[in-house]
Amino acid sequence: MARLSNAALAAAGTRKVLLPREGLRPGIVHLGLGAFARAHTAVFTEDAMLATGSSDWGIVGVTQRSDTVARQLAPQDGLFTVAERGGGAAPLRVVSSIVEAISGKDHPETVVDRIAAPTTHVVTLTVTEKGYRIHPQTGSLNTDDEQVQADLAGLPPQTAIGQIARGIQQRARAGGGPLTVLSCDNLPGNGELTGTLVRAFAAALPDAESGPLLAWMDEHVTFPSTMVDRMVPATTGGDLDAVERELALRDEAAVVAEPFMQWVIEDNFAGGRPAWEKAGALFSTDVAAWEAAKLRLLNASHSMLAYLGLATGKATISDAVGEDAFRTACSRMMAEDALPTIWLPPGLDGELYCTQVLERFANPELGHTTAKVGSDGSQKIGLRLLTTVRATLDAGREPRWAALAVAAWMHHVASTPEAELNDPLAAGLHAALPVTRSAETVVPALLGFSSIFDGELAAHPGFTNLLLHWYRIIDTQGLGGLRNEINHG
Repeated sequence: MARLSNAALAAAGTRKVLLPREGLRPGIVHLGLGAFARAHTAVFTEDAMLATGSSDWGIVGVTQRSDTVARQLAPQDGLFTVAERGGGAAPLRVVSSIVEAISGKDHPETVVDRIAAPTTHVVTLTVTEKGYRIHPQTGSLNTDDEQVQADLAGLPPQTAIGQIARGIQQRARAGGGPLTVLSCDNLPGNGELTGTLVRAFAAALPDAESGPLLAWMDEHVTFPSTMVDRMVPATTGGDLDAVERELALRDEAAVVAEPFMQWVIEDNFAGGRPAWEKAGALFSTDVAAWEAAKLRLLNASHSMLAYLGLATGKATISDAVGEDAFRTACSRMMAEDALPTIWLPPGLDGELYCTQVLERFANPELGHTTAKVGSDGSQKIGLRLLTTVRATLDAGREPRWAALAVAAWMHHVASTPEAELNDPLAAGLHAALPVTRSAETVVPALLGFSSIFDGELAAHPGFTNLLLHWYRIIDTQGLGGLRNEINHG
């Protein structure tokens, strides 16, 4: 089968791109060109250009740890398809908003050049939590990280923060225009955080560099916060084959996504931007409230289902939410632990949102695996679960259901061999674990892991007892015990 490209698409004559490539100019550099970015940011940007007739917001996509996507898109002229799955799915769509794909690890100088280019007005990024190189204790840039140190020493930058800082530095020296850096990762206050990290990088440079760079950033660069939402599972070989049958062309960069798509953006741009609001994005003065709701309702439930599923042999999130007891646990965590401790933004119905979350998770056509959702847990549970645990304890109540999710994560860590645990802190977590593993040994050992649990929370007897209770059930009684305890608890 012929490979998707401009020429192949024109020759097939059965489908065309919505946005003509002729005259499309780059205006955005996106770091972290994974499946989510292609199914979310690239689609919103294309829709914004279609709505306004603008051709100034083509995306220069940069891969981070792997060059796979850049290699997939190169022979396809940057084209890829989005295949929606589930009720209300739109027809297969060929997206053409990416004008260039660069391997960041192989061509870091090119990335810096693109960020510094006068045609670039916005840098967006989806590099996942661990891509920000955050120090677990300080919450600022981890300058002990070897790649961060190399970037600071003047080597071609490999980290996203280093690439942004060096791009801004080159832009400032060339007298370039203002720049907006827009994080699209699931982190609270992601704009403020990104600004803090980039400024920390600049401050760690020699005085002759740091002073002018920080001053230029203060005047010319902004870091708005955003909240993004769309479930985009890893594309499988079967997905690629299905797209090929429908498209009649082979697309190695196709992505699969649910029909739902949401983007809330703080309107704090240093210069020009796409008219994303015409594509359905919401501009808000309180992105933090939207972020908190998503992290502590949707993302927390996603993690809960992943770890309960991994403990009981459920391969996908839809399998896990299909277990009535697990669905009940999610519902009760959201209703009893999270919602009472969250301030919801105007226009967001909490009960309806929780219902929609579980309906979306039940979509069997996405095939979102519990293993994938459960990866990098050390980077996620603090934001998704422990915030709710602390708030519930502060309110004088018992975080019964959030503790279940944390205990399930602990069981996943303790029952997964270090080499198979997909987590950046896998080695440290396993070093902290005892040889003999039971609730009485694993729970206190992991509570003592200070990169995740602060001392006050680790010493809280109520929280500890809940973890011990749930861990024993998971470890010794399995699915039957969980069903009984959740349904009668």
